[in-house]
Amino acid sequence: MTTTETTRTEAPRRPARGRPTFAVGTRRHLDADEIAATGLRDRWYPILPSHMVEAGAMVPVRRLEVDWVLFRDAQGVVHMLEDRCPHRSAPLSVGQHLGDRIACAYHGVQVDGGGTVVSVPGMPGCALEGRRATVSLEVVEAADTIFAFIPLTAESVPTPFVLPDRLSDPEVSWFPNYAEWAGPWRFYMDNVLDPMHGAFLHRNSHSMFGGDTSARFRIRETDRGFFFEKTDQRGVNFDWVEFVRGSMDHVDLEIPYGPGAGPGGVFGIVGMSTPIDRSSSAIFHWRTRRVSGWERETWRFMFRTVLEEKHWQVLEQDREVLEALSGDADREEHLYQHDLGVSRIRRIYRADAVAQAKQLAELNA
Repeated sequence: MTTTETTRTEAPRRPARGRPTFAVGTRRHLDADEIAATGLRDRWYPILPSHMVEAGAMVPVRRLEVDWVLFRDAQGVVHMLEDRCPHRSAPLSVGQHLGDRIACAYHGVQVDGGGTVVSVPGMPGCALEGRRATVSLEVVEAADTIFAFIPLTAESVPTPFVLPDRLSDPEVSWFPNYAEWAGPWRFYMDNVLDPMHGAFLHRNSHSMFGGDTSARFRIRETDRGFFFEKTDQRGVNFDWVEFVRGSMDHVDLEIPYGPGAGPGGVFGIVGMSTPIDRSSSAIFHWRTRRVSGWERETWRFMFRTVLEEKHWQVLEQDREVLEALSGDADREEHLYQHDLGVSRIRRIYRADAVAQAKQLAELNA
């Protein structure tokens, strides 16, 4: 695994006195409900698999209900800009890739990877030249994925980038997986904090057919989040999940493999969800196994030829259910003991959204 990190340039200037402070990439006031719906800021998110941003390409994406453009410079370093020319707000993604910059198609204004206007061909030497007038995010490539820190305000300081344990351990082999779902990002988190659904929704899968269909659960606190786990069963089905608050929020879990899955340790999953907008999500998984030597090559061969299709089938079962849910499915429910993990994650994220909305309101007071 290799990791490439861009150099963060000077932050955009703070708006002049009297101008409102909005969340980065937005031009409207966000309250707690909107932040909860469109995504929490001041954290790292996976954006796209690395292979989807090829040399010379400009790739538009929508994340946290903001339009962005990704491109690689002449050295192969990925940059992520708001997809908005600082001149007249035309999308930069329909412009021209010039190696270390993008030229807007509308009037030719050139913006580099740090968001600085380097040329205004229509009026050379004008005040716009030399200004960092376009939002540029800090980007890291790791685990075959492009990650970005999405700030709340221009003054937000990125937290250090640290990969989840399974992805940074050289003894663990992994395969990335990417999908886009037509459902709110929070539904994904609810789903993975609900291990009991494995015994029902996935009961005919290759790995979750065993164990009881009733269980008791507990929350076990850690210094980085919490475990939600069955008290009376382990290593049989989807029996536990850990929610981790690190550089980026993620879940870590293990599902048993039968002998037909080849040599190696348990099958692990690292999962993350990035909001596209309030009604769709980018879903990232890394399927992992601790395995070395000839066993690693055997496992990787078996995954590509046999197991990957089976994992896609399980993922499709989740997608079909979550996309069928009403957009307000989490507004009127009758929860019970199995839903302690769901309730906990919802409280955490609601508190975060309230705190970020308060921060924005105080900056505009």
